[in-house]
Amino acid sequence: MPTIEHLIAQELGISPAQVTAVVAFIDEGNTIPFIARYRKEATGGLDDVTLRDLDERLAYLRALEARKAEVLSAIEEQGKLTADLREKIDAATVMQRVEDLYKPFKKKRATRASKAREAGLEPLAVLMMGQATTQGDPLALAAPYVNAAAGYDTPEAALQGAQDIVAETIADDAEHVATLRTLTRRQGALAVEAADATEKTVYESYYDFAEPLSRIPNHRILAINRGEKEGKLKVRVRTDADVAVATLEKRVVRRANSVFTSALRNAVSDAYKRLVAPALERELRTELTERAQTDAIRVFAKNTESLLSQRPVRGARVIALDPGYRTGCKVAVLDEYGKLLDHGTVFPTPPRREIEQTKRTLADLVRRHQTNVIVIGNGTGSRETEEVVADFIAETDAGAHLQYTIVNEAGASVYSASKLASEEYPDLDVTTRGAMSLGRRLQDPLAELVKIPPQSIGVGQYQHDLNQAALGRALTGVVENVVNRVGVNLNTASPSLLAYVSGVSAAVAKNIVAYREEHGAFTDRRELKKVSKLGAKAFQNCAGFLRIEGGANPLDATSVHPESYPVAREVLKRAGVKPEALAHGGIPDIAQRVGDLPALAQELGAGLPTLRDIVAELEKPGRDPRDDAPPVVFSRSVRDFDDLTPGMELTGTVRNVVDFGAFVDIGVKQDGLVHISKLADRFVRHPSEVVSVGDTVTVWVTSVDKDRGKISLTMVKGKE
Repeated sequence: MPTIEHLIAQELGISPAQVTAVVAFIDEGNTIPFIARYRKEATGGLDDVTLRDLDERLAYLRALEARKAEVLSAIEEQGKLTADLREKIDAATVMQRVEDLYKPFKKKRATRASKAREAGLEPLAVLMMGQATTQGDPLALAAPYVNAAAGYDTPEAALQGAQDIVAETIADDAEHVATLRTLTRRQGALAVEAADATEKTVYESYYDFAEPLSRIPNHRILAINRGEKEGKLKVRVRTDADVAVATLEKRVVRRANSVFTSALRNAVSDAYKRLVAPALERELRTELTERAQTDAIRVFAKNTESLLSQRPVRGARVIALDPGYRTGCKVAVLDEYGKLLDHGTVFPTPPRREIEQTKRTLADLVRRHQTNVIVIGNGTGSRETEEVVADFIAETDAGAHLQYTIVNEAGASVYSASKLASEEYPDLDVTTRGAMSLGRRLQDPLAELVKIPPQSIGVGQYQHDLNQAALGRALTGVVENVVNRVGVNLNTASPSLLAYVSGVSAAVAKNIVAYREEHGAFTDRRELKKVSKLGAKAFQNCAGFLRIEGGANPLDATSVHPESYPVAREVLKRAGVKPEALAHGGIPDIAQRVGDLPALAQELGAGLPTLRDIVAELEKPGRDPRDDAPPVVFSRSVRDFDDLTPGMELTGTVRNVVDFGAFVDIGVKQDGLVHISKLADRFVRHPSEVVSVGDTVTVWVTSVDKDRGKISLTMVKGKE
């Protein structure tokens, strides 16, 4: 029997030694970001994504082993555990197999079979299952088991009761169920019909629909589930019952000349239609849903990672506009560090449409605060607001230095009304906080978006239909990965951002800020040990990800972990430079200065991967990996639906990636869709192979449906 470590190694395509090392680190209380960044020698350089997959499988397989132990103990207490059954349970690799094997031994609610057993009909059922009797009449053989007091007052009733016992026995057999499960997966289909065929709904394409279980794509499963939940669709798993019953008969009916053959066949049919088929339908519907949700969560996580990894716009002095109709457009002016300079309301949208007054207000704000970017939220009223802003930029003398862009406002209202927002800005109203959030999303997307529950960011599909606990775990992992990959300024980070740092809980994050407020800025990473509830293990996990600019030790501004400071100092010494040089942009030629890294690693007693990371960090201290992301696309003029014509070439920003394509912002109110078939001139299994959220792409318009507000695009020139 392979160990858990060997099973995980096979599944992930890595060595058992790597798995064993990671498991030991996890069990010691080390976080995934810490293991990924600072334990590369032991893990063979496994990245954070692989490590999280490993951690998830480890938890599942350990839970599986625990469940096996519970089941074995329960069966053994009943005195029914055989060597063969123990072997089958021990060999099970999925929870479903364990539950199938345990099913005959579970305590059941009252059933037709349990009633028959209580009436003493089990010996007759055993006789029927044995199929050895070839002489006589079934009813005559059933006559001795008549029990009028229990409701079995005729031989026919007794025979039916025995059939009920046989049917349940067949349905409880793990091997029979496994065979029928495989058959249904292979031959079954998801069949859908309308609850009311005359009603017009968004689900009309599913009113008379069927697709094999083995081929139905995940996004269709989620759409059908939603239609069913809303009462618009009726859904079932359709399979050939005759084939299923015949398959079961071949497994059960061994002797055609038994006097009980007819009754046994009836029991087989009953077992499938009454017991197995409904259970398999529920199970396979759940399996399809879990498969679709797992894929949707994966896509959501990837999109969220791309969104959080977008390049910050440094030096942007921002006018942030949160559009609306009746209540107007909220304005927040921010300096380049995100500090609020001014706020108010303008009314460029109906019903007031104070366009000239709005332009005068914008001109005054630009002049007084030297702003260079206008940010517009993409919600209600954004189209009208964008038109006014574009006209203003074209008309104003400051237009040459002024640009605007649209930002996704998903989750801004959630943040602005949150307890966190009220704690951060108790003197500001909800709408001003929302406008500020939009502006800061441009200046530093990561620092602002971590304040919002990841489920509310809105870069997936069907997120509200997904398993919220699983979605939350996945997205929290993504945020942790990005935050720790980028690093956090210990003296400026908010509690929201600090709480995603490796080893730092929400409570400890607040304690860090409280310590900072009481004692002033941190000047040395070692001061973290004085923070309440931040113990030795937490310090080990978090220290390398928390940066101190201008502190007592220049290495504190880098991603070099304190445990590696002696090695880093020796590298600097070998290079002939002082640590203070790090404050001036690093040492670009340090790799050439220190020479042969493998030899140096051996001499210093350091791991080669760690030494390479140290040298790379000393070359360019505190480098932000987000600088490699595509730049934000700014606009100076607005496009209208009427401006779009087939064949037009445009530059846009990918806003969302889903199973069937990518939505691209091309400067009109509605994002355009690039269908998966038009993402590349080759077969694309999933859009994420080609594009990510935040990418800048060149597209061509293929069609415009003004009535439905839909724009179709292609990324392959000439492919319509």
